[in-house]
Amino acid sequence: MSINYKTSLCCLIAVLMTLISACAGQQIRSKSSVVDYLYPKESATVVQPSIPTLHLPIKVGIAFVPEQSPGSRGINIWSGVVGGGALTEANKSNLLKKVADNFRGYDFVSDIEVIPSAYLTAGGGFANLEQIKTMYAIDVIALVSYDQVQFTDEGLLSLTYWTLVGAYVVSGEKNDTSTLLDTAVYDIQSRKMLFRAPGTSNVKSSSTPINLSEELRADSIKSFEDATTNMIANLTVQLENFKEKIKQNPEQVKVVHREGYTGGAIGPFETVIMMLLAGVLYFNRRIKSSR
Repeated sequence: MSINYKTSLCCLIAVLMTLISACAGQQIRSKSSVVDYLYPKESATVVQPSIPTLHLPIKVGIAFVPEQSPGSRGINIWSGVVGGGALTEANKSNLLKKVADNFRGYDFVSDIEVIPSAYLTAGGGFANLEQIKTMYAIDVIALVSYDQVQFTDEGLLSLTYWTLVGAYVVSGEKNDTSTLLDTAVYDIQSRKMLFRAPGTSNVKSSSTPINLSEELRADSIKSFEDATTNMIANLTVQLENFKEKIKQNPEQVKVVHREGYTGGAIGPFETVIMMLLAGVLYFNRRIKSSR
């Protein structure tokens, strides 16, 4: 074997390995942040929360906060640019409707509005929430944020990509999608966070390099849906904890019933009445037992 042939072969192998490694170990990320939306760095206004007053039944809005800069993307030599923008407005609306349906199950919620993302401006803060409050006549808003990371690595089957057929039919790409959803519920008037609930999901799959982008989009949506289901379960728990907090610490949240409303969370007055009734029942039982 001549030196020139060896040199050419080594160069060819190096080029091929470079091309293959170019599509290995990709990471794609997209995220949004409640903190960046409500407390933008450029704002000089200091937010001072006050004691919230909840008028039952409450009117609730729910929305995704604006995304941060476009998520990172990867380059695949077989399918081109992959990643970014899997969560469309239609997807967001469907996910928010699932969360809204959970709130509708409570009698202390009179209305719940799914608010389009277009009405929330990046870094809009509480001034933006005041606008939404006026537009939709809501008292409380549930702000949903997310952080999703997708990893793609090549397994041993990727060696078949040396043939064109292998790149089309062999699922040598190993995909891992991790998602964190978080809902923070705020009383708009007092600017106080009432409670929050997270939801997580992890989806694993495989794909050929040709359909990598399509598979990653499908994994992204599935991971968001699974995280939403997990978040709704956590919301139920956190909402019950919040109701207990109101009962045990009435000085932290003021509860006012609207005219004609008798149900929902127990306020300080109802708590006192229940304690008095319990005391009377206990006293009557002691009298009967002493006879």
